[in-house]
Amino acid sequence: MKKIFQSICYTCIAAVLFTATGCKKDFDNPNAATSAQVFSSAKGLMGTAIGIQRTFSLNVVPGTIDANGLVTNETILLNPGNTSEFQLTTGGTAVDGTNALLGNIWISANKCIYDANNVIAAAQLLGDKGYASGLIGYCSIIKALSIGSLAQYWEKVPDTVGTTATIFIDRIAGYNKAIAIINTALTTIATTPISTGFNSDLPAGIDIVNTLNALKARYSLFAGNYATALASATAVSLTAKSTFNFEATNPNPVFFAATSTNNLYQPIDSTFGLPVGLRPALTDQRVSFYTTINATINPRFRLNGFWIANTTAIPVYLPDEMKLIRAECLLRQATPDVANAKLLVDAVLMQAPSADPVGVGANIAAGYTGTVDAPSLLNEVYRNRCIELYLSGLKLEDMRRFARPTSERKRNFFPYPFRERDSNSNTPADPSF
Repeated sequence: MKKIFQSICYTCIAAVLFTATGCKKDFDNPNAATSAQVFSSAKGLMGTAIGIQRTFSLNVVPGTIDANGLVTNETILLNPGNTSEFQLTTGGTAVDGTNALLGNIWISANKCIYDANNVIAAAQLLGDKGYASGLIGYCSIIKALSIGSLAQYWEKVPDTVGTTATIFIDRIAGYNKAIAIINTALTTIATTPISTGFNSDLPAGIDIVNTLNALKARYSLFAGNYATALASATAVSLTAKSTFNFEATNPNPVFFAATSTNNLYQPIDSTFGLPVGLRPALTDQRVSFYTTINATINPRFRLNGFWIANTTAIPVYLPDEMKLIRAECLLRQATPDVANAKLLVDAVLMQAPSADPVGVGANIAAGYTGTVDAPSLLNEVYRNRCIELYLSGLKLEDMRRFARPTSERKRNFFPYPFRERDSNSNTPADPSF
């Protein structure tokens, strides 16, 4: 049975994505406008940048939600005829280079990187430096997200995209590369602020500077750069939000593929796939935000929250992710700052949904009531990341960082797509698990 997710959601990618092989491929489409035509004006570059966001939000975002959810037990597969998902829900060696879902994440992320490189290079030549700053910041977000997405799921990631001999680097180096891209964008914007003309052309939803700082915090945390992660998370406004917005002609891909069809995956249940001791409290309102109940037709638990309608926006990051990053960094210092970390955890737990820019809140008045020491609070940070950031695609990275038992997941890292291996002799060996 051909997957709905592939046959419908993925049609937004040009055919070149599926016919080319390997990261060294040429992504040019002979039926499209020439590079000179597209890159000759700021408006042309903006059109390309919007296309890059569309490719990422309609392919990489739902792909990582799908794959990550199944291998970390956040979701259950409803139809084993969805071959790629069946591999992932089985786990282990059942997941191989034929997996079309993983192949699409790989190809789409690399295309975003390639196209972002071209826009960033062309933007630097524009006479309107304020518009150029906006383009560089905007495309740097998608480029960093694309590198970060690859680094979350593969042990090594491409260092060069679109060249004749793709070289791979360690995933931590990949995170640091994403951070360097963000730093360059932030410096560019600080030197020449984004122009009002660019902001008027920017699609609704993306907050460039806050998003750059949020991603710098996220990837610095993943790379173990706790001081940088703490400073960057602190720089993010907790009253702002940044989202991928959708419309009827480009609908929310998770709603389209999973929520509306009930043929792909749904939440496992109110436990979010967490073991005893880490599960959400019965009073935790984040459960009712992310899930809803169908009392008559199985499965009982259904998707809600950011995937409830075809025009529902999906956040690029959550404000409370920044609180949890700050808390974790304070706890991982040489001398843990337990008191201030607890205050941040309490702020996440006690927050009402109405007080959060994207509507997520546990609303637990008592806050954290467990043992107040660094190990216990780190455990609570992990627990809250799994609940607060449910189906964000971040859980597999968190499970490794917090040294959770491998029995709680079905893969550590993913194998490289055959389409990459067949055309690139530099492709690394697949991980054993």
